[in-house]
Amino acid sequence: MKTFYAIIFILFIFIFGCSKTDKTENNVTKNLTIFFVNDVHGQIENFSKVKHIIDAERENTNVIVASSGDLFSGNPAVDNYSEKGYPIIDIMNQIGFDIAVLGNHEFDYGVEILKDRIEQSQFQWVCANVDVNNSGLPQPPAYSTITIDDLKITFLGLVETAGSNNKIIPSSHPGKIKDLTFYRAQNIVKSFINTKDIEDADLFIALSHLGFYGFEDNLGDYQLAQQNYFFDMIIGGHSHAIIDTTISNIPIFQTGSYLHNLGKIVISINNKSIKSVNFELIDLDNYQHHDDQLKASIETYNNLPELNEVIGYSHQYHSRQQLGCFYTDAMRLKMNVDVSFQNTGGIRTSLDQGNITKREIFEISPFNNGTIIFEMTVAEIKQFLIGSESGFYYSGVYIRKVGDEIEIQDLKDRKIPDDYILKVGINDYIPAVNNIFFPDNGIAQPLTAAETLIAYLQEINNEVNYQYCNQYFRY
Repeated sequence: MKTFYAIIFILFIFIFGCSKTDKTENNVTKNLTIFFVNDVHGQIENFSKVKHIIDAERENTNVIVASSGDLFSGNPAVDNYSEKGYPIIDIMNQIGFDIAVLGNHEFDYGVEILKDRIEQSQFQWVCANVDVNNSGLPQPPAYSTITIDDLKITFLGLVETAGSNNKIIPSSHPGKIKDLTFYRAQNIVKSFINTKDIEDADLFIALSHLGFYGFEDNLGDYQLAQQNYFFDMIIGGHSHAIIDTTISNIPIFQTGSYLHNLGKIVISINNKSIKSVNFELIDLDNYQHHDDQLKASIETYNNLPELNEVIGYSHQYHSRQQLGCFYTDAMRLKMNVDVSFQNTGGIRTSLDQGNITKREIFEISPFNNGTIIFEMTVAEIKQFLIGSESGFYYSGVYIRKVGDEIEIQDLKDRKIPDDYILKVGINDYIPAVNNIFFPDNGIAQPLTAAETLIAYLQEINNEVNYQYCNQYFRY
């Protein structure tokens, strides 16, 4: 009889003990740290600090490293490297990035170069709203699941498509993405409502390059969270803003831009949901430690003496707005045209007082856009200014709004009639985005926009001194 009761006791312990263990395993809380960058734009100097921080964290917990878009365009050492953009890919490989979403400026070098950079990446690229068709570009998966310490984290990639009023494209040169098809995020995102279950993921994260606030028919992270409850988190980019907020119980984060900061998200996960989340913005400019080996690589990449050639002098600090006058004056005079225009987003940084180097001009105008000359009537120019729904710096005329009309005057304050033909010099991104307002017979010029500015400083006027700039118009 004692043997019988002993057997019953052992079975009791085995059955209920196993049940308790299973229950405990299902409710175990695991920790994860996600480091991320956004809108780096080729600024590689602080990446040696990033590696030091991440390597230390990896010794203590689970770590995933992500980019939420726009790695390229902004640092001449990266943009003008023999393999355009390769330095930043090499650096990210050395750090051990896990995943990146395609940002709009990933397309700036063109499909062939982007293909090479993707193939050199030791991390996964994702983007749900692009179809590469027969372009030769590797088709990125819509999402990718990273498994670490039995945690499964699924990232869905999304890129903005606000690059044109009459096309669904990101904000990049249309000529460089003509073979690709893009879709509005809001038209495709709900098709991923069951992705978390399909992947049996612990978290479903939108790795977004949509920007924080949407407008009209372009979704932003704010609306993405409001309308799609199935995301656990949104890690964003494109806005160049510091974002640390929660919308509809979904945390949303961004780090600013140009690698001044590193985002660190510490998450506790239990039963496929976030139990706690803490966001830390690490100030890289003031961080005092770095990885020696990576720092040496970065210094080698940045050591391009030809970029340090002095080509002019700035008499004062010039803001981007003040540079609008310099930019358009230089384009007009070097291209020998009547009027020039420049989009505000094409001027990417300010100009310090003192010597001007080629590096600084490439930083101001980093996109390698070509230049083109059109002959247009004043009436056609007015249609462009109204229909583009954008603001532009300009040179060579005076433009003002009179009631609902636009009046264009020459530099002697004389009104120019609508049928008068003017030669317009412009970077080729503007007519590519606003093609319906420009004639088909523009004459492409041999120099890029940045090269035109450099030639102006070298050949026409090497001094920049604009205390004020009122050469801006938006209808």
